[in-house]
Amino acid sequence: MIDLILKAALVLFMVAIGLSLFRVIKGPSLPDRAIALDTIGVNLISAIAIVSIVLKTKAFLEAILILGILAFIGTIAFSKYIERGVIVERKSAD
Repeated sequence: MIDLILKAALVLFMVAIGLSLFRVIKGPSLPDRAIALDTIGVNLISAIAIVSIVLKTKAFLEAILILGILAFIGTIAFSKYIERGVIVERKSAD
């Protein structure tokens, strides 16, 4: 029974990733696309965790941590780009 629930959750996470990918491609504005990318990251982390549970292994835990860090940094960089137009600000020598 629990295997069926986990596999159904995995399918639902894949559907959510597909819908978020559609929002990234077709999104009406740049902030919508940033949120959709962050949603893809969260859903991907959840899907990897479910695969790890189904396979009864801890091998994917490092991948989950790395993906979480990269998704966070990407969201911060994208938000800064939306707000200021640049990611890395350089001071000019006057």
